[in-house]
Amino acid sequence: MDAAVPRSRPATQARELAQKIRHRIQSERLAEGSFFMTEAQLAAEYGASRTVTREAVSRLQALGILEGRKRKGLIVRCPDPLRLLQSSLPSLMTSPDDWRDLAQLRYALEVGAIELAIRSATPEQIERLEQILRQLEKAVRDDMTSARALEMDVQFHSLILEMTGSRLIAGMQQVLVQFFQTMPRSQPTSGSVERICWEHRELFEAIRDRDVERARVMIRVQIRATLDLAGEVYQTTAIHNPGD
Repeated sequence: MDAAVPRSRPATQARELAQKIRHRIQSERLAEGSFFMTEAQLAAEYGASRTVTREAVSRLQALGILEGRKRKGLIVRCPDPLRLLQSSLPSLMTSPDDWRDLAQLRYALEVGAIELAIRSATPEQIERLEQILRQLEKAVRDDMTSARALEMDVQFHSLILEMTGSRLIAGMQQVLVQFFQTMPRSQPTSGSVERICWEHRELFEAIRDRDVERARVMIRVQIRATLDLAGEVYQTTAIHNPGD
């Protein structure tokens, strides 16, 4: 029998028990779908109360590590980091500092992955990127703030990260871009419309030509400009709506 959970506050007990359970699942290399045990068995084995056990299990269920099945018990699951990130993002946006941290994460992800994307991109992916670019340019010129323009921008950047061949990289980028697209937008001008079209066109041509340095410069310019603009709008919105 494993060591009992130390006698302390229920929240601390639950956290410690959750850590013990997670360590046990990892050390025993339990496969996804494996039966673990019931909550009652957990409470007895670790010497914890039913309340503490229920809270510990709830924490692991929230992380996607365990799944409860009626009349069966707890099943081991493989957590999906992308789902966790997506569900956590709204709670991370509580201040301008949080926003800047999130913006820096997207910036680092896209700049860091562009070389791998270029080196791994297939001719079919590059052709598809050009098709998306044409649709994006039309949508932006029709209405830069439209749902169609935002959708094509997400598709453009998502495909670039898909070119890396990494499900995690592509998925993280898409989650971040979709979240950023929910931010309020400033009113477009003819200059900003043409700038957006030019930046995307230049980035596409660099990828098509397998020019890593040029692509890295353009992704920096494009992402930095987008995040700076969104950050300004975010701060303005926060000032006018301090209670939201």
